[in-house]
Amino acid sequence: MAQDATLPFEQAWKSVVVLENRNQAIPIGDLTSLQAAYLSPDGSVNATQQAEFLKLFRRYAPIELVSDPAATENFNYFIYPTTQAAISPAKLDALRKLADQGTLVTLLIGSEEDWLQCPLLRFSDAVLYLTQPSEIAFQVVPQILFGGLAAKGRLARNLGMQPGVYVQGLGVQTKGGLRLSYVPPQVAKMDADLLRDSLRTIVQEGIAKKAYPGAQVLVAKAGQVVFFETFGHHTYEAKKAVQEDDLYDFASVTKVTSALGALIKLHGEGRFKLDATFPTYWPDMEDSNKDTLTFREMLSHHAKLMPWIPYWRTTLRGNARYPWRKRWDGAMLNDYKFKWWTFKRDSSRRYPVRITDDLWLHRSYKDKIYKAIRKSPLNEKEGYVYSGLLFYILPEMVERMVGQDYETYLQEQFYRPLGANTIGYNPYQRFPLERIVPTEVDTFFRMQKLHGTVHDEGAAMMGGVSANAGLFGTANDLAKLFQMYQNGGTYGGAVYLAKASLDTFNTRHFAEAENRRGLGFDKPLLEYDAAKSYVAQSASDASFGHSGYTGTFVWADPEKELLFIFFSNRVYPSRDNRALYIHNLRPRMHQAVYDALEKPME
Repeated sequence: MAQDATLPFEQAWKSVVVLENRNQAIPIGDLTSLQAAYLSPDGSVNATQQAEFLKLFRRYAPIELVSDPAATENFNYFIYPTTQAAISPAKLDALRKLADQGTLVTLLIGSEEDWLQCPLLRFSDAVLYLTQPSEIAFQVVPQILFGGLAAKGRLARNLGMQPGVYVQGLGVQTKGGLRLSYVPPQVAKMDADLLRDSLRTIVQEGIAKKAYPGAQVLVAKAGQVVFFETFGHHTYEAKKAVQEDDLYDFASVTKVTSALGALIKLHGEGRFKLDATFPTYWPDMEDSNKDTLTFREMLSHHAKLMPWIPYWRTTLRGNARYPWRKRWDGAMLNDYKFKWWTFKRDSSRRYPVRITDDLWLHRSYKDKIYKAIRKSPLNEKEGYVYSGLLFYILPEMVERMVGQDYETYLQEQFYRPLGANTIGYNPYQRFPLERIVPTEVDTFFRMQKLHGTVHDEGAAMMGGVSANAGLFGTANDLAKLFQMYQNGGTYGGAVYLAKASLDTFNTRHFAEAENRRGLGFDKPLLEYDAAKSYVAQSASDASFGHSGYTGTFVWADPEKELLFIFFSNRVYPSRDNRALYIHNLRPRMHQAVYDALEKPME
């Protein structure tokens, strides 16, 4: 029964004993410069157990499997597993050099009679002893290394045949709870059967009803990931099963995972004022109909801004600007007549912005988008209207405020330190396409399957870089960013954001006008309505998150210490597919998480 899973996990956890932790090698601190290598033990370690170690390690940071210690010049953190105390002089000399080059962590595995004779005990930066090696124990070790779990194992007997410093009861204690951990639901006091059965049933129902071809689903309680599974395939052709390290298009989840974090940080530093008017940080809005709008209003979607502008249609001439006036077929784009300063079929100095391999945008078109936003009319009535217009401007606005390239700033300030290495724009430039889940088969603009490039047309015309849409990544990496939010701005022992600023952004500022939104963050409805809500009825008022047009969803609840992430590509092959909404799949999944929390194991 699932209820019994706690016992083997606890036993495996306690079976990992830290014998040495010199120079505070554990937990690993700064991840931005970490270059980790796992030194192949020449077949002496169980292959399945080794695979579990690498799988869990890679949830925190990349690691390479290296068979030759001499081929390690590019690494600075080394994991060496061994099942024998005796090591050849040549291997020992190579390992000693690695210890001088970086950090050496040795894993002593199994019941060697006299580990005291192992010379690695004397010069390894950290030594972990797996007294009862198992697949679970090998899952525990990376979590101890990264501070997801605390080391709490102690020696049940003296280590070795002769008296020494490694005596019964010894075990170096390390900090846990610094980063996400990965544990059975019972450890977090959740009903494992209810959680797993409910989520699997609902997600599989969505696949059966063709709401999406596949999905990633992650649930965390108090920083402990209790459910992380993948379902289905990248497309309905079922050629590529979804893996946990596959990247999804965030769509509008980008709004709360890109420039918003920068604004919260700048607010905490006193460099961004919510009641400042638009021209304060974007002078181009001076003397426009938007020059009195405040960022508090705009981030709350309460500034009378239009919902969106179909930028790509403004590149067309004549009747082509109105494609709904005639029946278009798959060759439609070939019939388009573009204004001369917009698109060309090949790249050049003037047309460097890639939309597709044979569609390139003029370098200055981004300025046209800014002008279109400036000239756009305001809604006549005040009140809540969801708008993405501000979010097209935010990247360059942040860039001007911090004096640094926008993407570089996000990577250096958030994604890399968090270990969220997959999050970023234009993933086709950094990852093989087989790791990126396609979105739509575009039949009206780009005329191809969108694979590795942003689904949102406006973001595509910004070179793929926007705060409205454009980010890609895995559910696991998004969980790190949102766990930092839920922690009040801290993660991995580092402070990223001021808690007071986070609380301000996670507050409704126009609730009296029936606006449920926070600043950038979405919030539960002011009054729950099952027909309108895409979050669980049990979500607290303290909760926050966002959904994405492509079929993505993230929601954190600090009051319940819950985090739920659902990634899908519901727009494949067409955005006309509304089965995700018709069958109410996301709120049902979300509610299942709360139901499992409310019925903990006795």
